Amino acid sequence: AGNIIKCVAISESVRGEGLALTLATELINLAYERHSTHLFIYTKTEYEALFRQCGFSTLTSVPGVMVLMENSATRLKRYAESLKKFRHPGNKIGCIVMNANPFTNGHRYLIQQAAAQCDWLHLFLVKEDSSRFPYEDRLDLVLKGTADIPRLTVHRGSEYIISRATFPCYFIKEQSVINHCYTEIDLKIFRQYLAPALGVTHRFVGTEPFCRVTAQYNQDMRYWLETPTISAPPIELVEIERLRYQEMPISASRVRQLLAKNDLTAIAPLVPAVTLHYLQNLLEHSRQDAAARQKTPA
Repeated sequence: AGNIIKCVAISESVRGEGLALTLATELINLAYERHSTHLFIYTKTEYEALFRQCGFSTLTSVPGVMVLMENSATRLKRYAESLKKFRHPGNKIGCIVMNANPFTNGHRYLIQQAAAQCDWLHLFLVKEDSSRFPYEDRLDLVLKGTADIPRLTVHRGSEYIISRATFPCYFIKEQSVINHCYTEIDLKIFRQYLAPALGVTHRFVGTEPFCRVTAQYNQDMRYWLETPTISAPPIELVEIERLRYQEMPISASRVRQLLAKNDLTAIAPLVPAVTLHYLQNLLEHSRQDAAARQKTPA
């Protein structure tokens, strides 16, 4: 993402000469010149004090490993405060976070099942445009594909719903540590700031039979949502069995694979009508663009 400062390092040969603060200041000035005024930085714990001198405040951390900081002491709190207008009464308030890349019958089933169990359900869509389908398109499909589901609020994405795709891990060598750090930071922000604003008591996820990383993430979620070591109300994790078609769990990755083969016939049973129509138009535009390129003289 264009507002994340990363890959910052000082050569060992010049360390101790006071260059770090100068470099950090220049990076911030460069970001402002490029009209990026809302900045985040993931950095090692040892550099936290340095970036505090540059006006950054710590959002959360993985003790001894890394910190997530932003150039505001109040922005996250203001965002959480803004969510309170979407709060609804009830004893069981649910939440789902998803990519919907693209929106499938599996996603819709998860939302339906969660909504049926809750007094109200909040759905957050991961905002980053690093997915196969643009964020605005994914949001439109979710809004249209869930319009008939009662007691549901679909929230526009937020930079505080951390995207794994933009989670910088270049300074951590072990993949298991990377996954742990992502999970801890993502869920600490959710549990300490976003969930209390909406009164969330339960978080819903689909079971994960395909991706080992996501399956482990689901397991780790239970700890970070329920551990008493965090000074925020605990949130119960609810796993819902994935919807299947012909004995196979429906997945967005399978839809993307079939789309790469232009196999709309195989896609049709896996997605809502609104998604199928979107994918049909996408393929048609691709064919038209390819035909136009062939007609253009070299």
